[in-house]
Amino acid sequence: MPTYMVERHLPGFTNEQLPVAAGAAKQTTEEMSSEGVPVRYLRSTFVPGEDKCYCLFTGPSPEVVREANERAGLPFERIVEATPITAEELR
Repeated sequence: MPTYMVERHLPGFTNEQLPVAAGAAKQTTEEMSSEGVPVRYLRSTFVPGEDKCYCLFTGPSPEVVREANERAGLPFERIVEATPITAEELR
């Protein structure tokens, strides 16, 4: 399943707010998956000095990822397909 990066501009957002927003994304994608829509929230990286947050999701299309973010009430600037790699995958 493709991975998508969601870019958010969050002026005034704090590190303390990140778990709440991430929890909303996780809960919403779990609800959508139970409804038969295969979408999953993976992780977020917040860059406080730039008021930016980058979140990774898997799903069948960017439209499904968009719906998940809208249902969770999370703002976003764009959703693009991404190819993540971890250090463990380089062994």
